[in-house]
Amino acid sequence: DQPLGLLGTPGIGFAALILIGGMAGWIAGMITGSRHWLFTNILIGICGSWIGSKLADVTGVAVEGHLDHFVAALVGSVIILLIW
Repeated sequence: DQPLGLLGTPGIGFAALILIGGMAGWIAGMITGSRHWLFTNILIGICGSWIGSKLADVTGVAVEGHLDHFVAALVGSVIILLIW
């Protein structure tokens, strides 16, 4: 059993969450054409990570490791920015 990290996901620490969230939010902003400040990108990425992980749970896709979390964060961030 792995200990649960932030947002209930195994193996993702605070620094990784900030880094993955920031990168995912920034890339999602580039994909959707919206421009935000770094802090906003990080928040969008963190929220996107949660949405992407929940979406993966619903569809039965396993999210394990940093790359999978990054993809989930990116998908969730794009969804947030398209709705915003």
